[in-house]
Amino acid sequence: MPKHVAGIDPTARPTTVDDWEKTTALVNSYCLPSDPTMEAVIANTVKRGMPAEIAVPPEQGKLLELLVKTSGARRILEVGRLAGMSVFDDIHGTRTSKGRQPDTLEISEAYAEVARENIDIAGLSTKVKVVVGAAAKTLADMTPDPPFDFVFIDADKKSNAHYYREAKRLVRQGGIIIVDNMMLFGQLLDPDDENDNVCGVKELLEVLKDDTEVECTTIGTASEKGFDGFLYAIRK
Repeated sequence: MPKHVAGIDPTARPTTVDDWEKTTALVNSYCLPSDPTMEAVIANTVKRGMPAEIAVPPEQGKLLELLVKTSGARRILEVGRLAGMSVFDDIHGTRTSKGRQPDTLEISEAYAEVARENIDIAGLSTKVKVVVGAAAKTLADMTPDPPFDFVFIDADKKSNAHYYREAKRLVRQGGIIIVDNMMLFGQLLDPDDENDNVCGVKELLEVLKDDTEVECTTIGTASEKGFDGFLYAIRK
């Protein structure tokens, strides 16, 4: 039975994805200022035929930005680049914040090309390193010194557990690991669902269950993209 919040009975009117989308847009209109740079990036992404709709939503992108700022992260690793959208949230304000150097991994050369265009539009081409290739191999070859402060994983879900283990190796003590798409619209509840994405998230959850090297939690989200969520982990 859903809990009542602030005197509101959620069973009186079940909400829909349309409600989530409109409510998110309303709240964003108050909390998120217009961003001409991001608008130009989105326009270029659409022009190049890329699926901009699967990028990190604006409010979640802002959260990434705030997490980077509040943690003081300078060395940032992103696994899964697509068109270079969320990297701007990871390092927003980097033009006035010296030393913040993200590495971003993308398996598709076509996606990486658009990402480079978008990074150039944002004036960040000297600050962001785009590495093309299979993330599993790229991560295995990495021996960063100093380690990364912040890792954001938003790639193929079937490899989540592997990416997470590598991220834990590559991030410093006290560093942050974020993994996107941890709820998958409730599909995790189906024990017979053999979809690669679902199996990948379940495998990661099994890894986390007995992992004593991190403190972590998951946060559920509801927006125009449906019901999903992300993992927030800190390496001890």
